[in-house]
Amino acid sequence: MTRTTVDAPSAPAAIGPYSHAATAPGAGLLYLSGQTPIDPASGRLVDGDVTAQTRQAFANLEAVLGAAGLGFADVVKVNVYLTSMADFEGMNAVYGQTFAAPFPARTTVAVAGLPLDARVEIELVASTAQG
Repeated sequence: MTRTTVDAPSAPAAIGPYSHAATAPGAGLLYLSGQTPIDPASGRLVDGDVTAQTRQAFANLEAVLGAAGLGFADVVKVNVYLTSMADFEGMNAVYGQTFAAPFPARTTVAVAGLPLDARVEIELVASTAQG
């Protein structure tokens, strides 16, 4: 089985040896790499609190989904990584503006640190099935 990858020109360049997203033939799912709140134009983290950072992370994920011909309605699983659970409420507010019911499954965990000292990183799994 050979993986197929997605590169989104309007998303920030990967900061390591990974693709924006990958799938396998017949898998029916697209796995998006975690996105931090990097501004694709500057290559730097956006300024602001966790709500600003969450908005940018979702904008980056939307660019990757779009490059694959998908959108947030196709997302079935979300993993959110926060450097502090004190940021949960702010992240959750933006999350609630991003997704509509029925909501995807989600896991939110606190981690010791994230790349470039981001406050949030978000990864998605989306369905590629038509129907």
